[in-house]
Amino acid sequence: MSTPENVLHQRKTFWARAQEYLGEFVFGGIDGSVTTFAVVAGATGAHLDSSVVIILGFANLLADGFSMSVGSYLSAKSERDNYEKHRKVEYWEIENMPETERQEIRDIFAAKGFEGELLEKITTVITADKDRWVDVMMKDELEMMPSAKLPLTMAAVTYFSFLVVGLIPMLPYVADYALGMAPFNMFLASCLLTTFAFAGIGLLKTFVTQTSRWKGIAETVLLGTSAAAMAYFVGAWLESLLR
Repeated sequence: MSTPENVLHQRKTFWARAQEYLGEFVFGGIDGSVTTFAVVAGATGAHLDSSVVIILGFANLLADGFSMSVGSYLSAKSERDNYEKHRKVEYWEIENMPETERQEIRDIFAAKGFEGELLEKITTVITADKDRWVDVMMKDELEMMPSAKLPLTMAAVTYFSFLVVGLIPMLPYVADYALGMAPFNMFLASCLLTTFAFAGIGLLKTFVTQTSRWKGIAETVLLGTSAAAMAYFVGAWLESLLR
């Protein structure tokens, strides 16, 4: 039977797990909003129809978002595979070169300031268990730590964030095409919505980077508007050339 304490613990555990993937959500959202808004700005600069903006925007959302999530998955999986490869090497060395590996443990803790009988006790305790021995070697010799985050979950969070946040710049155009409810100026409405999206993602980013909230918001808004401005003027320039 679930008690209030158990429910609270489960909620904390879920929130703690969600926080582990906040970085993927933030960076997926940043990329999604910036690239999609750049597509919208470029298409607007080229005076393209709303239907074209929607086609280009959704193509970017689905394809670029998937590409980013695949990159996130492969990067995380490669990091895990690399960790496991070195871990297997450490097990092999312990099995085949125990004295050498034992001396390495002794050297590691001697460098931390331990000496004499205490150093020998620490060495004995650590080398008495192979798993503990390998864990110490991985952390203190190779400076490698295992990641608790699952590669597939990282990819899914990245793709979800890319799609959800990246859709925001296109909302006025979707409303115009699907419902006939276009704002008085679709591009201006898109700019306003995207600025709020940039600010929200920038705020979330500060929880990942542990930087100033205003700095995080300003950096993200500046990045997005710079990309959009470049896309807008490139679109307008190309449209003038191709007339």
